[in-house]
Amino acid sequence: MGCLLVAYAICWLAGRKRPADSVWFGRVLLDGLLFPLLALVLVYAARIVLDDYHRVPLLRIAAPVLLSLAGIRLLARVLTMVFPASAMARATERVFSWLAWLAVVLWILGLLAPVMAEMEAIRFTIGKTRVSLLGIVQGVLSSGLLLVLALWLSATVERKVLPDAVSDLSLRKAAGNAVRALLLLVGFLFALSAAGVDLTALSVLGGAVGVGIGFGLQKLAANYVSGFVILAERSVRIGDTVRVEGFEGIVADIKTRYTLIRAGDGRASIVPNEKLITERVENLSLADPRMLLTTDVSVGYDSDPQHVQRLLEEAALGTQRVLADPAPSARLVAFGADGLEFRVLYWIDDPQNGQLNVRSDVNLRVLRALRQAGVDIPYPQRVLHVKQAPAAAPFDATMIAPAPATPSGTAATG
Repeated sequence: MGCLLVAYAICWLAGRKRPADSVWFGRVLLDGLLFPLLALVLVYAARIVLDDYHRVPLLRIAAPVLLSLAGIRLLARVLTMVFPASAMARATERVFSWLAWLAVVLWILGLLAPVMAEMEAIRFTIGKTRVSLLGIVQGVLSSGLLLVLALWLSATVERKVLPDAVSDLSLRKAAGNAVRALLLLVGFLFALSAAGVDLTALSVLGGAVGVGIGFGLQKLAANYVSGFVILAERSVRIGDTVRVEGFEGIVADIKTRYTLIRAGDGRASIVPNEKLITERVENLSLADPRMLLTTDVSVGYDSDPQHVQRLLEEAALGTQRVLADPAPSARLVAFGADGLEFRVLYWIDDPQNGQLNVRSDVNLRVLRALRQAGVDIPYPQRVLHVKQAPAAAPFDATMIAPAPATPSGTAATG
């Protein structure tokens, strides 16, 4: 209990300004990695000191328990930090926890050594190599530990080092992906070496992977390479407003295979990275984040055009999010069938916050300003001219000629 209290006190003093997702301290100090590690060190030191005077079985039991808890906390916190919403990560954590506690129970009961001896006796032949079940389990555990440490290191570099070293979000994403891939590759090689795999055999595997990429996986490889090219060139950046094949939205994320574009109405488009490289893409905020919006207004023909222009420009300028530089402007664009047609032009610099909302605010202010000034907003109207038909000529019976007589003496009919 003294060792546990001292370990908790050290964690409390050191973790008062801890981040919310710290691997060392966790969320409530006790679920981090530092507490079981400190308790393990203190318990082991107390066991060494007290063994010269009196053997304490409880300390011998506490050591493997704390060691198992430290391994579980390391795996859980790292997977939570790297894969915060992954069901596979949670399942891996639960499986490892059950296996770790099972090993602790077997050790306490004195059955761990016989079980390990039986696992060593079970052997498999892989090619010309004979491996035991115990060797496979130890290789998996050691390689898994190295990969977890590589993930932890890459996540730490991505969160602590890259934000200060790289200010651009897209370059930071590319650097983070490159660092993670490099560290995972190094960790994988060390894991294979720790598992007893001859690394020279990877040359054959590398050739096979190259052939597979050249034929069957060329599209996947093209999208993967295109993702790094996009992040390096910064032709499309996270947060840009783009239009791809008529779909307009904001670049939410750039993955290794695809780019996620999210529209203002909640729809999302998954665009392969190769399409962004080989086809035409409209980036509305690449050179300048400002965007021009317009509003069309029709007023009566008896209105003063200069006065209407001034009202429209003042109404647009008084709207939140509309830029003062360049200033809004109103132009008479057409003589319509119902009135004078004006167009209000104004700029915004935050299209990611929506365009329809600011256009609606401008329209409301324009309508209010025109009504207060007494400017007529005409309804669609048509003028119907009715012309009277000319009067008919009077009827004259003498105008009807008698019918000629037929040879038989009867009148002809017609």
